[in-house]
Amino acid sequence: MISLVRKQIQSAVASFGEGWDLVRHKGPGQVQFWFIALGLGIVSGLGAIGFRAAIEALQAFLYRTDQINLLHSHAEHLPWVWVLLIPVMGGIAVGIILHHATPDGRVRSVADVIEGAALNDGRVERRAGIASVLCSWITLSSGGSTGREGPVVHMAALASTWVANTLRVDGITGRDLLGCAVAAAVSASFNAPIAGALFALEVILRHFALHAFAPIVVASAAGTVINRLVYGDVTEFVLPGTTTVEFYLELPAFFLLGLVSGAVAIVMMRSVFFADDLETALQSRLNLPHWLRPAVAGLLLGCLAIQFPHIIGVGYETTSLALTGNLLLHEAFVFAVFKVIALAITMGGRMGGGIFSPSLMVGALTGLTFGHIATGLFPEMSSAFTLYALAGMGAVAAAVLGAPISTTLIVFELTGDWQTGLAVMVSISMSTALASRVVDRSFFLTQLERRNVHLADGPQAYLLAMFRVQGVMRGPNDDGAADQQTCLEMIEQGLYLQSQATLETALPMFEKSGVAFLPIVRLEGPEQTPVLQGALFHLDALKAYNQALAATAEEEHS
Repeated sequence: MISLVRKQIQSAVASFGEGWDLVRHKGPGQVQFWFIALGLGIVSGLGAIGFRAAIEALQAFLYRTDQINLLHSHAEHLPWVWVLLIPVMGGIAVGIILHHATPDGRVRSVADVIEGAALNDGRVERRAGIASVLCSWITLSSGGSTGREGPVVHMAALASTWVANTLRVDGITGRDLLGCAVAAAVSASFNAPIAGALFALEVILRHFALHAFAPIVVASAAGTVINRLVYGDVTEFVLPGTTTVEFYLELPAFFLLGLVSGAVAIVMMRSVFFADDLETALQSRLNLPHWLRPAVAGLLLGCLAIQFPHIIGVGYETTSLALTGNLLLHEAFVFAVFKVIALAITMGGRMGGGIFSPSLMVGALTGLTFGHIATGLFPEMSSAFTLYALAGMGAVAAAVLGAPISTTLIVFELTGDWQTGLAVMVSISMSTALASRVVDRSFFLTQLERRNVHLADGPQAYLLAMFRVQGVMRGPNDDGAADQQTCLEMIEQGLYLQSQATLETALPMFEKSGVAFLPIVRLEGPEQTPVLQGALFHLDALKAYNQALAATAEEEHS
């Protein structure tokens, strides 16, 4: 009897172990994994809603108002000293946190989540990530001119990283957990379940693998339910009346709007990068402490906000005014210009926050400006100029994100207007086509490219940087090792690789030299003789690269 019970227990343990291995290594293909995705979606959705509530609470406290949706109008009547000092105090707090919590004083963002998905098995930094979320909360609450979606995405990535590390899952399952968390966070932020799922696939994972679709949709739906339980089934923006397009005659105007929006998106992105480079150069020249950089940015923002309070925070009030046509031509143009300036100051000052909401605001203002001009020149063949604001909003945002599919759906789900699809899609297609040829496909991928992380060209480019030659080389005692005397002679000729080099460096050397192998050395010091560690064979390097490409293709097409 005891023997029978023992066998049953052993059988149950074995079955549990097999099921656990299936979830860890083939998670998205198992129904059990969907329950993990559901739980992660609920947690990420609650995090997104909680982050939004935390911003509103701190904004209400700092700016002394309960009407957060009318914050810009309220700020016009505040004492100018208070409007000036709030961003400075926020900048000081951000600088101190980043100084103690990050090695480089840089706020982590969506770009780091994309990097984690591609290069780190779906994981992101935890300590720096938590600090970045805290800094973004302070920035957005104290007048920083960025968006909340970037921090929300990174917060979701932190949750998925914890789950992935706890379950000790492999890279494929870790990336799919990341996709689930991000989808839920975006859906909860926008009440946009379709766009949330596609955003995770298009922007974060950068592929549309079928095996990941079901759990990501489950998590996205969970995030949407969380949003609707808190805010109800309402859209973020309400458009006036109905919008129709004067087909055929008016479509060329939306093609042109797309090109204009693409150019605006390029200026917007380049302004952020220019501000970052400029502030870095000034910081170095003036020997300014890292922790003071956000405070200086806060001072500049405070000066702008005294005259242009619409730059404060996310900017949904101004976006709504643009979409409803309640801004004049010169107001829309001037507000767009100063929003871009404020965004560049905030992000260049390393204050935190995302770029998506600012791109929505700048896009709506761009579209409204264009609409005022177009409908004024050709009133007999034009629809409502607010339709141009809607199309411009989508076009600029899509060009910045490099995500035409998910941005199109986000615009529709934000406004609830599905009747203007052709106009929006035409504008988005033109803007993304233009912008992607000037930057590295998107703002996030260009950020990574500036850090020498090459993801824009796909896995065939970035996989090479993942393999260190030390892990692929043959040691002196391995089978088929290179002749030691030949290696020493090659070292004397300067033909060798350091042990920390990657295949990204090795393969071009093989192509240039034409040798069958390269010695791998360790340098003890700048004037020390290189110490031979082994040799990297060209064939071994190509095999490792080919296996990585095959694994990536299998994941993307599974």
